[in-house]
Amino acid sequence: MSYLKKIMNVKRTFGTILTILGIIGLIYAGYGFVNHNQNSRGLLVYGIIGLIFFVSGIGLVKNTKDES
Repeated sequence: MSYLKKIMNVKRTFGTILTILGIIGLIYAGYGFVNHNQNSRGLLVYGIIGLIFFVSGIGLVKNTKDES
């Protein structure tokens, strides 16, 4: 396996991890919002960070070419 293929696999794996973390953050923020959690600033932070992780993870997975 060449060095370039290993880097592409790492990018795709890191993108998948970021996407999963983003989904978890968005679900946590949504759950807290629905249950009327008192700490709205914390929920806003979780929601924004979850959105950033989700979008960047999807971008990494989408833009990494799979050259098998």
